[in-house]
Amino acid sequence: MKYPLVVQKFGGTSVGTIEKIQRVAEHIIKEKNSGNQVVVVVSAMSGETNRLMDLAKQIDSVPTARELDVLLSSGEQVSMALLAMALNKQGYSARSLTGGQAKIVTDYQHNDATIISIDTSIIKELLAQDFIVIVAGFQGVNKSGDVTTLGRGGSDTSAVNLAGELQASECQIFTDVDGIYTCDPNIVPDAKKIEVIDFASMEVMACKGAKVLHLPSVQYAWKYNVPLRVLSTFNPSVGSLVKGNEPKRLVCGIAIQRDMYSIKISHDAYFNLEKQCQILGIQIWGAIERKDWVNVVIKHEACAKLELTFGDRITNSEKVGLLTLVGQNVNSMLESSRVLLVEHDVEPIHYDLNRQSLTWVLSPESIDKAANILHHAYFISTQAINYSSKQVYLG
Repeated sequence: MKYPLVVQKFGGTSVGTIEKIQRVAEHIIKEKNSGNQVVVVVSAMSGETNRLMDLAKQIDSVPTARELDVLLSSGEQVSMALLAMALNKQGYSARSLTGGQAKIVTDYQHNDATIISIDTSIIKELLAQDFIVIVAGFQGVNKSGDVTTLGRGGSDTSAVNLAGELQASECQIFTDVDGIYTCDPNIVPDAKKIEVIDFASMEVMACKGAKVLHLPSVQYAWKYNVPLRVLSTFNPSVGSLVKGNEPKRLVCGIAIQRDMYSIKISHDAYFNLEKQCQILGIQIWGAIERKDWVNVVIKHEACAKLELTFGDRITNSEKVGLLTLVGQNVNSMLESSRVLLVEHDVEPIHYDLNRQSLTWVLSPESIDKAANILHHAYFISTQAINYSSKQVYLG
């Protein structure tokens, strides 16, 4: 008889100490006792990846990419082994696998690899023998057998890919927050937990700065229709579920990006700037086009690098923050949100409007204030409640 399969992923804060690893084991045992087969993906213990990186930089300020992957991948191996020990001690058969042992094959891009295939035969064989399978996240091997790592958020990517390949009923992402919120609760105390959010809206939220889920994991889950549930390791709740294509609200959340720079150039220079950013490995986070100019938004730390090679064509640059309203038909909020900001002495610098997002470019010191103003207007007030209950049309 084939039992339902659940993939559970536990981040670094969830496995940060032996006591926390014991708590993670309890979550897994609860899922196993409910009648499910369980595959677990773990990150390195909190702070371990940074510690390993510091060691590498004591040897070489720019470590060899291949050897750095060998070093950094050891963090997840510590977590998986300790968790398997904890489960075995409590009488539950558990087997840990590195990314290579789990046959996760990636491309050749060290430090930021992409998964290209997973042979799940070994995992399925262990599940058939009633093992709980624990896989090291964030890592795989290329076709030459070299260890590779998946970059920021790589354990989420590992978990979602495994869930898709194994046709899991759900991929559960356990972290230190109890779900996805309408805005960062540390910035907006009135932020509300979202019970269900569609894949398209979650993709935009992740792309625009919401950090609870790594963008590639959302994109893969959407492509292969893998339901994602975000849960807290420390506070029992049903969390937030990401599934489906139908939006539940006209506006579903507010995302924030800090430490950005806005660079103003002419239209004629934009193509060359894009090429220069590709050469330098600089990500363009947004391009706001107007009749006579283009404002390109990049990370603060990339600005100095770009100015060295492109500075003569930059007419103006300034440090900014981005605040994005995410949802269907947010174009209807352009004027109302601008009025709200101005009424509360927040002067927008620019805006960028797309079908599912309205981004305000603001001074860094006004971001928190603006987030609270717009959140109250669109999520808390009586008008917001009436507004969000309108029928959503996708045509």
